[in-house]
Amino acid sequence: MADTLPGGHTARAPRPDDVEHIAELVRSYTLATVGIADYTEDDAHDDLTEPGFDPDLDGRLVLDRSGRPAGYATTSGKSDSDQVGIDVVAADPLVSRWLFGWSLGRARDMGRERGHPRVTVDHGVYRADEALRTQLTAHGFHVATTFHRMRVDHAHSTAPPEPPAGVVLRQATDAATRRAAHTVLTTAFAEHFGFVPEPYESWHGNLDRRSTFDWSQLWVAELDGRPVGALECNDQFADDERCGYVANIGVLPDARGRGVAKYLLRHAFATDTAAGRTGTILHVDSNNTTPALGLYESVGMHPFLVIDVWRRTVVST
Repeated sequence: MADTLPGGHTARAPRPDDVEHIAELVRSYTLATVGIADYTEDDAHDDLTEPGFDPDLDGRLVLDRSGRPAGYATTSGKSDSDQVGIDVVAADPLVSRWLFGWSLGRARDMGRERGHPRVTVDHGVYRADEALRTQLTAHGFHVATTFHRMRVDHAHSTAPPEPPAGVVLRQATDAATRRAAHTVLTTAFAEHFGFVPEPYESWHGNLDRRSTFDWSQLWVAELDGRPVGALECNDQFADDERCGYVANIGVLPDARGRGVAKYLLRHAFATDTAAGRTGTILHVDSNNTTPALGLYESVGMHPFLVIDVWRRTVVST
């Protein structure tokens, strides 16, 4: 690596007992960048225990002279595909530059390990983060798409919505309904940016181990007895924002335009208000193959944070 860490700084693999310090580092960084502490210890724990993530190989924690965290980076492969996500957090540009060099090197290694001559590397960035955008430009990245974080505020309780004609909602507390949810989401997201399908077993395992999710937060909408829609929620924003989170919502192409998606969203709103949440949050790709942004605005949601996905190709052979 051409760049070196500042004097007295060291780097090592992150460990489970680093979770509190990693969360503190990232929270401080996001608070300074966008004005909100956009990371929790649950997030840090889930990142370190994500299936397929090897902390010894795929993460680096930089410590300053006093042993305090000064930077953190992770690389995450999407199954066996040629797509790799990286995440670099550091206030010091020298630390950030070193972590970028390490992350891109690890991405190349992942490509070789998976037999890909080149890999596509993505990094999500708050649009307000000018320093990180400058670093990404210097490393040959470009903006590939834009996500909006959207929110609706709940001033009072919301009654459960009436389902559209022929629609029945089922909670995915049994294996058959979970499999139906997996099929619907895999089909609905097939053409979306960066989507890589997962086999049912790994999808199930990934959800099952997440500290902010339980199976009562997954629902399937059946239309005339056929599964056509799925809603996956979790508690990612429960502690810091007092909000519910719609992690995934999808409707099969041939069932769109029947009110299923709006019904699922309003069901999420009603569930959140019943749990005492003050709002509901989701992310939407502005270049979505479906007119999702307009759908969310039509039920009262508004964008409040912009996250660009920057991308570059790395030769791994």
